[in-house]
Amino acid sequence: MNLLDLLKERAFQRKAVTLSSGRKSQFYIDVKRVSLTADGAYWLGQELFDKIQAEFPEARGAGGLTLGADPLATAVAITSHMKSSPLTAFIVRKEAKEHGLQQLIEGGDLLPSESPVVVLEDVVTSGKSSLDAVQKLEKHGWKVLGILAVVDREEGGGEKIKNAGYRFCSLYQKRDFGIVEE
Repeated sequence: MNLLDLLKERAFQRKAVTLSSGRKSQFYIDVKRVSLTADGAYWLGQELFDKIQAEFPEARGAGGLTLGADPLATAVAITSHMKSSPLTAFIVRKEAKEHGLQQLIEGGDLLPSESPVVVLEDVVTSGKSSLDAVQKLEKHGWKVLGILAVVDREEGGGEKIKNAGYRFCSLYQKRDFGIVEE
């Protein structure tokens, strides 16, 4: 079974939902139902790492907004280590913690300033959360190379990201799930 098969079997659901963007949809792709399983994390790590190497070879780190990007970043970091081309994982919080070290970016001290990084997303719809992560990472001093999503819902998010001046690519699009129009 390949990654797309796992996503279709475990993550794809035809049902009415409200997305984080506020939009209504007749389908939902819950990538966490794949990324939190052993085989799913393995395949996501392989596919995302290979895409990073092809599209963003200068990257030194990969991560994104919590919670969707957390298992993706970990899977990529492990795969990169196994392939002797290490990438550091990081997690971007929506807001800095009010306790402990009060960090906005977990792993933010593991890469030097100006480090080239890739933002990982499970699903891109509007592109808003991706660009929120970019803003926080750039304020931190890192160079964001672009955004890599597992799935692009093809609802304008990719174009919004590109129009903001960032590269955008995905492993799959909604049409890969048999969705032509919604």
